[in-house]
Amino acid sequence: MPRAELTITIPDDVWIGAVSRSYPSATFRVLTAFADEESGVALVEVTTEEQTEVVADLVGRDAVTDVDVLHRDDEELLARIETAEPLLLFPLRKSGVPLSFPFAITDGEAAWELTAPNDRFAALGDQLEAFGIQFTVESIRQRLEFDRLLTERQQQLLTAAVERGYYDTPRDCSLTELADALGMAKSTVSETLHRAEERVIKEFIAGDERASERIEGVV
Repeated sequence: MPRAELTITIPDDVWIGAVSRSYPSATFRVLTAFADEESGVALVEVTTEEQTEVVADLVGRDAVTDVDVLHRDDEELLARIETAEPLLLFPLRKSGVPLSFPFAITDGEAAWELTAPNDRFAALGDQLEAFGIQFTVESIRQRLEFDRLLTERQQQLLTAAVERGYYDTPRDCSLTELADALGMAKSTVSETLHRAEERVIKEFIAGDERASERIEGVV
């Protein structure tokens, strides 16, 4: 499945967008969040030298119903924040696209990492537009399905090569050492790895291009 990185531009009338723009040097790291049809709750780590001001700003927002500071030190604070308007999470919930946590919000922009089928990305794009949320696709990667791509022997050999450091830089294991450890002929190991590498590289390039075309066409 494709994995995409998006930059979300949070509208000015959304509380977290407004607060983060008021303190552009602060980083709001959302550790986890949940929303239903009427409310939302998030665990947020805020890195800033203006902790008192940020908390006061959050408490003063009409959309924020509760702020509970769980931890505070010289550099950051951890807070549980409840809101009656979890607008940022609605498009994800309605499109069925899971969001990778944590994600960061800085100066009104959120960095999202998402993995989903193409039709879900299409639904997410529609939902973001419906809620008036602008976004930019930063990168797209196609996750390879190795069970389909490689034979069982190729998978086992690639796994062994990675575990023994054959692909490290510098290498911790030579081709001869790998073959000896597996009790296989050096020529067999070399040919099997070459075929596996060829399939992985070609599928990565082709899949990345397919994912880019599909996702950019729907989100």
